[in-house]
Amino acid sequence: MFAVVTPKEIHLPPGTVLKLPGSWDEYQSLSAQLGDRSSPRIKYRPGEILLMAPLPEHGRKASLIADVVKVLLDYLEQEYESFTPITMELSSISGIEPDYCFYIDNWMAIAGKDRIDWSVEPPPDLAIEVDVTSYTDIDDYLPYRVPEVWLFKKNQLRIYGLENDKYVDKSNSRYFPDINILEIVNECFRIAYERNTSAAIRDLRRKLNS
Repeated sequence: MFAVVTPKEIHLPPGTVLKLPGSWDEYQSLSAQLGDRSSPRIKYRPGEILLMAPLPEHGRKASLIADVVKVLLDYLEQEYESFTPITMELSSISGIEPDYCFYIDNWMAIAGKDRIDWSVEPPPDLAIEVDVTSYTDIDDYLPYRVPEVWLFKKNQLRIYGLENDKYVDKSNSRYFPDINILEIVNECFRIAYERNTSAAIRDLRRKLNS
């Protein structure tokens, strides 16, 4: 099956990544054409538009990592807001769609809002990306200055913290400084592969409360 991108139709087979030269206006036009569709995903970098049709494993992995974050935040009795899907845009500069994002320190700034002005409101505190098709570049988050990004790629989670104007690989999360996130995520994926996601999350809750 072939990829099709026309003014009337956009279709990409699962797993496809398509890079096109394009302007901000063309990106906006394609975004409007896609509407509320969850696939394909769309991204804008200056002079370039990227389209990606996720594989089923993409959503499953993103959902599990987000569930882990929610369990940990609840365990710490930390209030938060979370979003998926969500489109982040800075006019003529960037357009991205994180798999999941969390407002933790700044949840009050966007509580109850149906729309977020990314040029005015604070960015998400934590963004989660799963890369199955080499679509993600951690530096896509630099224009927004997202404090922390988790990238799951090649079955390994990496935590990136923003320091000055670049992302630095970290061994732990600023939001869970006393918790071994990498170990927890690896164990949850092991259980999920052997059984299922619900078993992994139940096991995590049991260990936290024991």
